[in-house]
Amino acid sequence: MSTPSIRIAVDIGGTFTDIEILDGRTGEIHQMKTPSTPSDPSIGLLTGIKQASQRFGFSLDEVQYLLHGTTIATNAVLERKLPLGAVVTTAGFEDVMQIGRHGRTDVYAITASPQPALVKRRFCYGLKERIGADGRIITALDSAEVKALAGQLKQAGVKSVAVCFLNAYANPVHEQQAGTILRDLLPGIEISLSSDISPELREYERMSTTTLNALLVPVVKTYTDRLAGKLKEEVPQTQVYLVQSNGGVAGLAKAGREPARLLLSGPSGGAAAAKRLSVALDEPNLVAVDMGGTSFDVSVVHEGNVSMVNEGEVDGLPVRLPMIEMRTIGAGGGSIAWVDDGGRLRIGPHSAGAEPGPACYGRGGKRLTVTDANLLLGRLDGSSFMGGGMGLDRAAAARAADEVSGKLKLSAEETAAGVIAVTNSSLATAIRLSLFEKGMDPEDFALLSFGGAGGVHACEVAEELGMNKVIFPAHASTLSAWGILWSDITHDLSSTQIGLLAELGESLAQRAVQLAQDGDRLLAEDGVAAENRGFEWALDLRYQGQAFDLRVPLDEADFSAQGIVRATAAFHALHRQRFSYDEPAVPVEVVALRLSAIGRLAKPTPAPAVAGVAAADKSRSVYGRGGFVDTRVVAREAVSAEGISGPAVVEEVYTATYLPAGWTIRSHATGALVAERTQRH
Repeated sequence: MSTPSIRIAVDIGGTFTDIEILDGRTGEIHQMKTPSTPSDPSIGLLTGIKQASQRFGFSLDEVQYLLHGTTIATNAVLERKLPLGAVVTTAGFEDVMQIGRHGRTDVYAITASPQPALVKRRFCYGLKERIGADGRIITALDSAEVKALAGQLKQAGVKSVAVCFLNAYANPVHEQQAGTILRDLLPGIEISLSSDISPELREYERMSTTTLNALLVPVVKTYTDRLAGKLKEEVPQTQVYLVQSNGGVAGLAKAGREPARLLLSGPSGGAAAAKRLSVALDEPNLVAVDMGGTSFDVSVVHEGNVSMVNEGEVDGLPVRLPMIEMRTIGAGGGSIAWVDDGGRLRIGPHSAGAEPGPACYGRGGKRLTVTDANLLLGRLDGSSFMGGGMGLDRAAAARAADEVSGKLKLSAEETAAGVIAVTNSSLATAIRLSLFEKGMDPEDFALLSFGGAGGVHACEVAEELGMNKVIFPAHASTLSAWGILWSDITHDLSSTQIGLLAELGESLAQRAVQLAQDGDRLLAEDGVAAENRGFEWALDLRYQGQAFDLRVPLDEADFSAQGIVRATAAFHALHRQRFSYDEPAVPVEVVALRLSAIGRLAKPTPAPAVAGVAAADKSRSVYGRGGFVDTRVVAREAVSAEGISGPAVVEEVYTATYLPAGWTIRSHATGALVAERTQRH
């Protein structure tokens, strides 16, 4: 039997499943794409792995690691395909889920549109117990009352329960007692404790996160159990890890217990790839944009680092867990074009997905999509799409355009051009917001474009933003999977500690010791050797009296007087960058101490990329500035360090790049292509 030496990363998207393979024997890296199978994502995953083994010459017995990004948790929330669940909380707080935060997403709306609660009010139960904010037990938990509640939950037929007592972040003893009783009396019903999932202040966010986790456990465990069973038969020696929202990976057991950590699983791989490429390209400031078939994801690398946030949201629901800071909009190649009641052309957020897909896929799709528009404008070649393995039907795309063009009273080509213009404007707006909210200027950044659909839009989006450089990395179409390829095991731990930073040095040092011990224990359970463990520290800080806090990374867990001074200075600088001012005279308050415990997985050294054989140049009519013009079409391998001037289309197996007039594109030593604007129009 061969020694396992193959590392595979898989990113399952809404339209395609992207796969990257690192062969530890040779250092070669291979890429491929296969259609996703939404009804059971594991089918597309296994199909892709089998095809890869045949194409690239390795045995399934040789697969050592399978690193897997998945949207199964996100899709279950977006589609509300969740089991019946219940919330158990402190008596008097049963309405927290219904009350929420009363945030108004549309400040001009006459009436607010409340977010439907995950759990109906009749399934929110209160128990008489109380722990103070300082962790003191004020009212003890009554075990008999918990046992009686277990009977009600069983009778209600719930499949999962979220236990979220007031101030459990300060002292989890009551939640632990209730959890033990409920697990004993309710076998087969999943129990999630807020002190395990999100042990932090702010009861609504903590309850929302814990409830999401509880409801997702049956969904994700069903998938992970099915996947593990199939892999045991087909890929027996592999160790399987799922990608988390923080960019790290976790084993199947942890992913099954804490599925809320998977809610940004796939897109985080692209951000991790951008951080790695920032070093290789010597570009400390990058805006990474991933445009696939369904969505457009934006993350920012600033001074070589990707920002982490302590809270995000999915479909308006807060998730109080560390995750890579990212903005996602529904704009991908499969996004559907439509005309609203006011006669305006709109794009998305609904998508044709993988089934039936855009009209040009020939699978029954009838609606005009962004991919159809690019085909009609000549920016995609129907005969070479997916390396020629999946032909595109231009006539079907034209028929889909007729419905929209009739409403707009435009020709099919004018409609397609409008679809691209509206899409590019939406993409540029998402990038602007991602930078402006951090006090950053687009002109100080290069655009890193990847994803199967991104290349034909990137340069025009950069022009709209005033950016002068666009980078198309090697393996651009599968870059999120490439980023996953280099992931490590990551456990996020936190300890709430509220008070003035200057007065809490000793207490923070003690809590750091406890967190480090917990991190070591978790990594030891994962089988990570001591020399492969690493710790990354951060503090949540705010000015005294502020209602929000900022995550401030620390070089080390140094809470001496000098360490406190450095942390305070870093907070002032970050606050000034984000909000254009700081308040050095105002005391700084600490909210929480955070630790990322990292278990580094062994990684083979990749071999230098070998250039393929360039196909002969050709040309075709492509819609550009002023209409259709005869445009040069070249293979990616034909782009040299001397460069090619636009207009041009650069084609590769799984994606294409459109270079407008006024741009030049050159090859880079890393295998990337770098496009720079030479003229302004």
